[in-house]
Amino acid sequence: MPDPAIRVSGLRKVYRGRSGPVTAVDGIDLEIGRGECFGLLGPNGAGKTTTVEILEGLNEPTSGEVEVLGLRWSADEKAIRERIGVTLQETRLPDKETVREIVRTFRSFYREGLDPEDVIGRVALESKANAFIEQLSGGQQQRLAVALSMVGDPEILFLDEPTTGLDPQSRRQLWDLIRGLGERGRTVVLTTHYMDEAERLCDRVAIVDRGKVIAIGSPAELIARLGGEHVVEFALAGEGPPPPGSDFAGLDSVLAVRDEADGYSLTVAEPHRAIPALLDALDRIGRPMARLTTRHVSLEDVFVSLTGRHLRDDETGERAPAPRRGRRRRG
Repeated sequence: MPDPAIRVSGLRKVYRGRSGPVTAVDGIDLEIGRGECFGLLGPNGAGKTTTVEILEGLNEPTSGEVEVLGLRWSADEKAIRERIGVTLQETRLPDKETVREIVRTFRSFYREGLDPEDVIGRVALESKANAFIEQLSGGQQQRLAVALSMVGDPEILFLDEPTTGLDPQSRRQLWDLIRGLGERGRTVVLTTHYMDEAERLCDRVAIVDRGKVIAIGSPAELIARLGGEHVVEFALAGEGPPPPGSDFAGLDSVLAVRDEADGYSLTVAEPHRAIPALLDALDRIGRPMARLTTRHVSLEDVFVSLTGRHLRDDETGERAPAPRRGRRRRG
């Protein structure tokens, strides 16, 4: 990739843990193009936030190389900060400042940037411009945090779980905002565990698990690797132990079978062939169906196929200690 916005090579981050070293990032290589919306996907504890914090200059790697806009944090910190914007998972701002005051304050950190009133309008907070921050809802505060990251008109915008906890309307407002940044040629690095968000917004995604990139490509490319376009999910009624999922592997049009906690998941090429074959098989073994749904394959299915776990399954074992947030200053 010629002249990428971000280049990462051999990135590792190891923390001290109570029972020994904890590897949060384990040899990640990435190149992110200019003007690209790039997603880092993975469960909590996968290492995606640590990776982004290193790219943002908020954390230091144990080893590896990082270039942002062709610059390195060790030599070009001030120049990089002038050209990036950051939205953390949690942003704490003074309760008694108004929206307009805090946006103007952050605008003063940059030699060049956007008009504060324009930025407030972009995140649909015009009616709250004179409201104290403590009076804003959670969704409004999150949109304000995005506004603060945009006010310097950054070439790269880092958004770490920007829509977590937002209501559907606020999520879609932020989605529109992110799409607009791409249309203006800005690079967006997005971390999320919402698969629909990544599929709608990202040009490419990297799936991160246990500190490693286990797959990378466009959402369509990753989904195509499963070989099927549809998923049939079902559960059984009746008494007795459930049959193993392997009993359904040979059914017409079934490409893969996965046992779930409350039933089964079949990846199929043609649902109109797979479902009659499934009903015939259940009739033969005398087990009635309690539930049946069909849907298109998603990035969640890709993750489960690669790891054997759902994206939101709780991680076990010791996690790397998270850096304290809310006290870092940007600008």
